[in-house]
Amino acid sequence: MRIYLAGPLFTTAERVRLCAGLGVAIAAASPLVSAMDWRWLPPNLSAYFVPSYQYFAFFPWASFIAFGLSIGSVLRLVKPDQIEVTGNHIVSREAVLQQFVRDRGRSVLRIPLDARRGALEEISWVESATVQRILPNRIRVQLTERTPIAFLRNGTELALIDPHGVILDRPRGEDLQFPIVTGLSENMPREERGKRMQTYQEFMKDIDLVRSGSSDRVSEVDLANPKDLRAVMTGIASASDPQALTIHFGSGDFTGKYRMVVENFAQWQASNGRVHSIDLQYAKQVVLNPDTTSASASKTR
Repeated sequence: MRIYLAGPLFTTAERVRLCAGLGVAIAAASPLVSAMDWRWLPPNLSAYFVPSYQYFAFFPWASFIAFGLSIGSVLRLVKPDQIEVTGNHIVSREAVLQQFVRDRGRSVLRIPLDARRGALEEISWVESATVQRILPNRIRVQLTERTPIAFLRNGTELALIDPHGVILDRPRGEDLQFPIVTGLSENMPREERGKRMQTYQEFMKDIDLVRSGSSDRVSEVDLANPKDLRAVMTGIASASDPQALTIHFGSGDFTGKYRMVVENFAQWQASNGRVHSIDLQYAKQVVLNPDTTSASASKTR
C-alpha cells in the first residue's frame, strides 16, 4: 500500500488573505450578532458566544485568532529572496543560504540569530558576521570577509593566509599578487601561525620605512624558524636591481638590519664579489655568502 502526502492546501500568500478576510468578517459580524435577540439562549451559553461588554466571548476571540494566524503567516521565512546578504565578495550567496535551510517555513521571530551567526563564521573566508531580523519576514546578513596578505606554500599547492594565520582556499578568477610564505602548515596551531604572520607584517612594514616599495620586491619569506626570518628579495643595490638575494634577518630590528644592508651592499659586493646571501642573525656580525654558481660559470668560460 502506498501513502501519498498531499502538499499544503494554501500558499503563504493565500493563507494571509484568507485569515485576514476571516478576521475582518468575524469582527464585522460581532455588532450584528450582539443586536439579535438571544434571550432564548441559556445565559451560560450566551456568555460564550454573544459579544458583550461583560464577557469576552467567541466572536472577539475568533477574530483575534484569525488575525494572529494572518500575522504568523506574514512572519514566516519561506523564500531565499527573503534573506538579504551584503559584504560578500568571495563567499557565495548559496553558502550563506545553506545556513538557513532549516529555517524554511519558520517564523523569523524563532530563528536563533546567534547560532546562525556562529555557523556563518565557521566558513573559512568569513571573519565576522551580523544577522538581524527585519520585520515582518526578512533576515539581513552582513559579512566581513577575511583579507589575505600572502600566499602560503602548502606542499605542492599554493593557498592564501590572512593576518591571523587563517589558511584560505584560493578563489577562482581572482588575480592576486603576494609574496610566498613558507614554514607554516595546517598542523601548526592557529595562534602560532598568527604570531608568525604578525612578525611577517612587522618585517614588511619596517623595510618600507627604510626604502619605500621594498616590500613589493620580496618574493618569499620563510617563517619556519621563529628566531630567524629569512627573505628572498631583489632591489638591494638599487630599486631596479634584479639580483635576488637571500637575507637572514633574525627575529627583530628589521629596520636597522635592512638599512645596514642597503647602505653597505655595494661595498660588500665590490670587496667580496657577487653575494648570494647575507646572514644577520648574530649581533654585530654580518656573514656574507658568495655566489659560487656565478664564480663557477666565470671559470668555465
